Amino acid sequence: MEKRLPVPPFTYETALQKVQFAEDAWNSRDPQKVALAYTIDTEWRNRDQFINGREAVISFLTAKWEKELDYKLKKELWSFHDNRIAVRFEYTWTNKEGKHFRSYGNEMWEFNPEGLMQRRYASINDVALD
Repeated sequence: MEKRLPVPPFTYETALQKVQFAEDAWNSRDPQKVALAYTIDTEWRNRDQFINGREAVISFLTAKWEKELDYKLKKELWSFHDNRIAVRFEYTWTNKEGKHFRSYGNEMWEFNPEGLMQRRYASINDVALD
């Protein structure tokens, strides 16, 4: 069975690690690498989209990073308990026309006993930058 350290139940230190690992993976902009942190049947809500399964995550992230160029993300641990972590985040990106954006939001994560994320619920707002 796949295992992704650290595993729940989380301590403050292991929750911080999990957040940093997620930030590093997402900043790689490698959908295959990012998807390995999720269960095969992972369930996401991302803005107004509902995404189910690791393969759908790969498709979603591929399309995301084709649209969101120069992507740079920062995540911050907000709270944790047992097998759940809440984060706030912000990221900057540029569209194909060269317009710059900053996106802000919150995510709620739930992990299985092996440390793979089985649920990810994200609320995100975009702000155009001058």
